[in-house]
Amino acid sequence: MTAPESPTPEPPEERQRVDAELMRRIAEGDKQAFADLYDRFSGPLYGAALRIVRDPTEAQDIVHDAFVTLWEKAATFETDRGSAFSWVITLVRNRAIDRVRMRRRRAELLAESAPSDLGYGGDSGPPSVEDAAALGDDAKAVRAAVATLPPEQQRALELAFFGGMTQEEIARKLSEPLGTVKARIRRGLLKLRDLLAQKL
Repeated sequence: MTAPESPTPEPPEERQRVDAELMRRIAEGDKQAFADLYDRFSGPLYGAALRIVRDPTEAQDIVHDAFVTLWEKAATFETDRGSAFSWVITLVRNRAIDRVRMRRRRAELLAESAPSDLGYGGDSGPPSVEDAAALGDDAKAVRAAVATLPPEQQRALELAFFGGMTQEEIARKLSEPLGTVKARIRRGLLKLRDLLAQKL
């Protein structure tokens, strides 16, 4: 008994034609076309996101967000401006890069304002991106903990950790003195330390 033959790969021109037709159908609300395009694109998109963020859960979230955007904005896709895959992978790469930038901002925030007894800063030197982003690694637990803080601390930490804003940007957005914002973030981090120690 001979082994089954591997399917012949689609030529690039045919692949782009099929993808464009699926996009056209998605723009008309065709859920089956959406499922078919997901099957065609999700693997390569996940791989691209994972190479940038190096976190499987984040990569999955990014691909999910990209497909939500694809469903909502399929009607804006124009075949004469590039392939459907190029359009979607650009969405994925941009989102992945934004995630990495947000991690770095969190690291900077913690390095600037976290109390020394949290383990960030002091004689141990600046934290690595991975260590400094520890409070953001489990977003669900962090959000739950932040929700228990006083409103003014909650708002400042949400803008910092989930909005990716610097302390200066937060001060401008809230029309508050920079020192006030720093104090709120510091007090909030002290409270989060104990809350997250129990949850993470």
